[in-house]
Amino acid sequence: MTFATLTATLADRYRLDRELGQGGMATVYLAHDLKHDRDVAIKVLRDDVAQSVGRERFLREIQLAARLSHPHILPLYDSGDADGALYYVMPVVQGQSLRDRLDTQRQLPIAEAVRIASEVAAALDHAHRVGIVHRDIKPENILLQNGHALVADFGIGKAISDAPGDTLTQMGMSVGTPAYMSPEQAVGEEVDGRSDLYSLGCVLYEMIAGEPPFTGPTMQAVIAKRFVQTPVEVAALREGVPGPVSRAVSQALARVAVDRYETAAQFSTAINAPETVSVKPAAPAKSLAILPFENLSADPDNQYFADGIADDILDALVPIDGLHVAARNSAFSFRGKQTVLAEIGDALQVATVLQGSVRKAGNRMRLAVQLVSVSDGYHLWSERFDRELTDVFAVQDEIAAAIAAKLQVTFVPPTEPSGRVTSAQVEAFELIAKGRALTAQRGRSLLAARECLERAIQLDPLNAEAHASLGAALMEFVRFGLLPVTEVRPLVQAALARALELDATMAAAMGTMGMVSLFLDHDPRAAFSWWERALVLQPRLVEVRASYALHGLLMWHGDDDERALTELARAATEDPRSAFCAAHYGVGLAAATRFSEATVEVERAYSLDPQAFLPQYGRVAALSRTADAARTVEAARVAFASVGRHVLILGWLTKSYVTQGDRIRAEGLYAELQARALTDDVSNMALALAADALGRVDEAITYALESVRCCDFTIPFWTRSAFSSDALRAHPRYPELLRAMGL
Repeated sequence: MTFATLTATLADRYRLDRELGQGGMATVYLAHDLKHDRDVAIKVLRDDVAQSVGRERFLREIQLAARLSHPHILPLYDSGDADGALYYVMPVVQGQSLRDRLDTQRQLPIAEAVRIASEVAAALDHAHRVGIVHRDIKPENILLQNGHALVADFGIGKAISDAPGDTLTQMGMSVGTPAYMSPEQAVGEEVDGRSDLYSLGCVLYEMIAGEPPFTGPTMQAVIAKRFVQTPVEVAALREGVPGPVSRAVSQALARVAVDRYETAAQFSTAINAPETVSVKPAAPAKSLAILPFENLSADPDNQYFADGIADDILDALVPIDGLHVAARNSAFSFRGKQTVLAEIGDALQVATVLQGSVRKAGNRMRLAVQLVSVSDGYHLWSERFDRELTDVFAVQDEIAAAIAAKLQVTFVPPTEPSGRVTSAQVEAFELIAKGRALTAQRGRSLLAARECLERAIQLDPLNAEAHASLGAALMEFVRFGLLPVTEVRPLVQAALARALELDATMAAAMGTMGMVSLFLDHDPRAAFSWWERALVLQPRLVEVRASYALHGLLMWHGDDDERALTELARAATEDPRSAFCAAHYGVGLAAATRFSEATVEVERAYSLDPQAFLPQYGRVAALSRTADAARTVEAARVAFASVGRHVLILGWLTKSYVTQGDRIRAEGLYAELQARALTDDVSNMALALAADALGRVDEAITYALESVRCCDFTIPFWTRSAFSSDALRAHPRYPELLRAMGL
């Protein structure tokens, strides 16, 4: 409807003056209320929006919102239908919106930000008590009059969200703004007041930090991040933020509504709470660690069968809402140790543990399990299963269901497999467990892992996990240079494609596909898509999260170190005894030039698993960037004794010899790498690192480009000042290198 037509239609009640502004769904006009002799603001829905919403629905929701009376809610004076133009009338606010304020002052004083959030929370609490959810809390809808908050547009969100979804979708509209929208609202689920709290948490985050917790180039990117990433705590982004405020914002931004505050009043109380001495929280009552099952069989190789059973029970329980299950690496780190249960509970933050033992004899097995309280050692449940080996999968489901029932959570058993389980499938199950264990050791054990997994596929060709595990193992072949990339690449891609063909929801395969896309295809966009899909399906895939954060966010993306480090810290926290996560976190800290913290974390990784390659590699990589060259040389010596003279360790070590002033040894390492490259498949990335350390920048950039060309698991360390020279990044061919990597 045109301004002239609207003016004529409302002439008996309002005299329209001018347009104040336009939004995605409505236009606001300044007008004069003739009956009451006062200036008002009239908000008129766009014609297409009004038609989709419908007159009756609009007037009903606005009428309910008009009943709200609160000092921090902008009142509704009137509403109606002016020849099809749906409108509502509000006071004219003598001030500005919070958006206007943030546009001129990016960050507000902390006390003022908390006060504004408290006033908005009070308004929301009042509305929620009478069953009204706003659905679009954002700075544009928070008006500031004399410095105090007034929340506008109650009712309109409900009216629009109840409109036929396909109509609004065709119009390209939705209720809510991506930067402030709760996860449940983003996927179209039912919302309650906790959705508004999520949005308010985003607003308070922005007032303090200067930007919303999630940003991105597109609406889809912004929405996707809230399902995958954990926002950096505001206390880490700005000095002087009180601990209670930072913790309250983080809780308000919990992905799952049940983990947020129940009411806006509770949120307001939390952000205004005084500082207190932090106390380690008690483990959740519904929490569990599955310890490695003991192998009581004569054959030590049967340990893989026992581990496979424990793994499958863990995989069945992890997705259950309301149940916290300790990560596998951390729980299995207690293998063979006589540790008091209370200490395990404290280390893993769990209230219960599942212990078990397995004995195989011929085609039968005896499986004994017990669920134990860590606080007093009381057995909550125990059972013994004497079954044929082909019953192993059914037994696993029985155990998972029993645990869920005992901890009062809901377990949905998997769809029953068609036909009877065969002995070949059981053998494949054991080979998969063995193959995964060997893959986790990395290094040359990958050769045996491949044999196990290929045999498992022969026995059970429709087993998606076997194909996914083979793909993951082969990807490690690329990382460690065990075979040429040209030979391994099609095998990796075929294995993962087959896994996803058999099970389109296999998050682990998606995580590995992210690595393939990044390192072999140099397609960061595809990599992020795979990783984010995997983490939406299984947020507790800590190794995927660590790779996503280090290689994706930090090395490839590189524009938000704090967010990347938050994700790395989350992985290390969720799996506190994982050497993999600790090593990735340590290298990430070094990349961000936080060398003292990096040193602590890589040493922790090494202490967790001193025999594994990755902690040793990460230790040398991180230490090589510090001033303590002697310590790096010693770490490399230890690594050589364990895993041989690995080319990547030689590449990092070159820098330490240069730092020591020992140019001869540094040149010797570079010469060793060049000589080995004549007869062996040597990583060009290692050669690039060594050449750059020696100041041979032309050679370094050539090797770096060759590393990208031949896809020898190129990690773009040269994008980080901590890992490359200024001269390399200033080289005329440096932009060419970035383009080659898809940056």
